[in-house]
Amino acid sequence: MAALRTRRLRVVDTMDQQNHEGLSVAFATADLNRVDQHFGTALKLALYRITPETAKLMEVVAFASEEMDGNEAKLPARLNALSGIQAVYCMAVGGSAARQLIAGGTTPIRLDESMRIETLISEIQHKMTHDPAPWMNWVKRKQDKEACDFEEVLNESWEE
Repeated sequence: MAALRTRRLRVVDTMDQQNHEGLSVAFATADLNRVDQHFGTALKLALYRITPETAKLMEVVAFASEEMDGNEAKLPARLNALSGIQAVYCMAVGGSAARQLIAGGTTPIRLDESMRIETLISEIQHKMTHDPAPWMNWVKRKQDKEACDFEEVLNESWEE
């Protein structure tokens, strides 16, 4: 069996390297325009940073073509690509993959029909400001807690 090949294209924005605001969301896609792939056999994952006002493509991870054969050996590369990603939109996701995604902090979101990524981004932005989905609230609570923990460390006495 040939080794699974993974290629990564990271978008570098020298003006915005430290901006970690918003949500990190992945889309399972063949053409970078539509969500049209099963998570376990996705040809590409397009990783975006989304705020209520902006959406930036941060990275594209491309995988070798895979058969939908129930072989879980293809999952680790896809799961590793989603480190730090809060949600992944896909056409389907197997039970084992869904459990592993959730355990890693990524919410799998299954679509009933193929949709344009730009449409999904607009929906995410609208929900962020008007009616956040539960996974968005969980991300916000986590970010608020991390900011609070950092403030506590700053306010501690630094004397020896």
